[in-house]
Amino acid sequence: MDAKEELVSLPIGISFFDQVIEENAFYIDKTLLVKDLLDRLSAVTLCTRPRRFGKTLNQTMLKCFFEDTAPIGGKDTRTLFKGLKIESAGAQYMEHQGKYPVIFLSFKEAKRESFDFSYGRLKNEISDEFSRHRYAIEKITEKKQKLFEKLASGEGSLEDYSTSIKFLCECLEIYHGKKAIILIDEYDVPLENAWVCGFYQEMVNFIRPLLSSALKDNTCLQFAVITGCLRVSKESIFTGLNNLTIISILNNKYSEYFGFTQDEVDAILKYYGLEEKRQLLRDWYDGYMFGDTEVYNPWSSVLAVTGWRDSINALPSPHWVNTSSNEIVRKLIDTVKGEAKTELETLMAGGTISKVIHEDITYDDVYKNADNIWNFMFFTGYLKKVGERLDGVKKVLELSVPNLELQYIYETKIKEWFNERIEQRDFGKFHEAILSGNAAVVQEELGDFLLDTISYMDGKEDFYHGVMLGVLSGIRNYNLKSNRETGLGRCDIVMRHSSGRGKAVIFELKWTSDMREIERKRDEALKQIIDGKYAEELRNECYNDVIKYGVAFCQKSCEVGKLPY
Repeated sequence: MDAKEELVSLPIGISFFDQVIEENAFYIDKTLLVKDLLDRLSAVTLCTRPRRFGKTLNQTMLKCFFEDTAPIGGKDTRTLFKGLKIESAGAQYMEHQGKYPVIFLSFKEAKRESFDFSYGRLKNEISDEFSRHRYAIEKITEKKQKLFEKLASGEGSLEDYSTSIKFLCECLEIYHGKKAIILIDEYDVPLENAWVCGFYQEMVNFIRPLLSSALKDNTCLQFAVITGCLRVSKESIFTGLNNLTIISILNNKYSEYFGFTQDEVDAILKYYGLEEKRQLLRDWYDGYMFGDTEVYNPWSSVLAVTGWRDSINALPSPHWVNTSSNEIVRKLIDTVKGEAKTELETLMAGGTISKVIHEDITYDDVYKNADNIWNFMFFTGYLKKVGERLDGVKKVLELSVPNLELQYIYETKIKEWFNERIEQRDFGKFHEAILSGNAAVVQEELGDFLLDTISYMDGKEDFYHGVMLGVLSGIRNYNLKSNRETGLGRCDIVMRHSSGRGKAVIFELKWTSDMREIERKRDEALKQIIDGKYAEELRNECYNDVIKYGVAFCQKSCEVGKLPY
């Protein structure tokens, strides 16, 4: 066995702390999160981070640390923390290990196409947690035992389940003589899914009493930690909850516990002998700012390092953007227009945009205005903070694309989705004008189309060449040739009627960054058609009707000229 094979493996796809430790996988020690939670003594902590940034791993770590496992099998969880940072933090912290009843719920499976199916998954998750704590039934009243059994068996009503977490807290405190800890992972998945699928208010009506009853004025609660991607406004979900501490990516609290810091990444690379990949890993997966802490995407970093262990010359891949169907971003493409489209193009070109940041938002609010869209994309990891300032009492952030991995979604996915949208455009008038030789209408229609396109490549001729190929491809019975040798040179685009008769059309394209030069560039294109004798070969092929266009582009404008027959 060689040295590389003797190294422990990175945990790919393992989100459970005990499994990572028991399988001796490489673990980036985040256990001081326990210390910070105990030191700060917040009744309810909501921590929002982008997906795949270690939320579930941390939640299961907290479960393993705090849970009294004696009534549920007696697994010794203390050994899981041997040699980890929390063990060295002081005996006063380890005194809390294994001492509390813990309610652990994950809402990530509630991503279903209807309320009934989504609610069904939530009900099953809650029922399973009641079943896991079935031992507690022996110390509660007969009346409560009946309700407990209904909830554990999945036979409770929607109203029963809407206050079930609080009820389980009560039962556990009676049994243990200690208040319960509540851990809820991916709390906002059912809300986002419900918004996308069209049953948002139904889901809010269930989630609101479920969480409010468990977290507000619950005398059986020790503390709660909730994780998700987005901070949903207190008014929509956490009504009247005054003991809620919200830790978003703007906060410094707990900033180092989600994602990998530079020191942690350096430790991984050193362990696997991959120090030479430091800058490449940084370019692709670094760049997120949680508070003042710069972090790497842990999911993508782990996959990249694993790939390099197998093949040192493996190229980086956009792992993170492939972990979700990106429904919200897709919705952006369906609605973006005007200034928002210009801002999107700025981001795609590597620039920054300035946005007022507000953290309280509901999914119903996301598409009410463009600023809400950018806020959502920032808090869910599609944008990063590169600067901030105050505008009166408003906080304004400078935002950009975090890294090369995220640049992928802007350069491919967004462009792909936008192209799907514009494929539905009616080009009938445009095509008719081309074949009739009406240069004025061609210019008008092409100009309107340019205003509706998305481009991060303004200033590159190949972008405009691609635009022309796209808008011409739908003309029936015509074949397109691009950059084909014709006459004494190479014209940009030639269209021939498929029958070998009929019309042929020549396009010569030019580009300028200076709007004052656009008409001259148009005339230059027309002259090149003449000087290059581009029409001669077509006439030799018996195309007597050859239409010759010179087109010049500058940003979102165009000038179209036509030579006489």
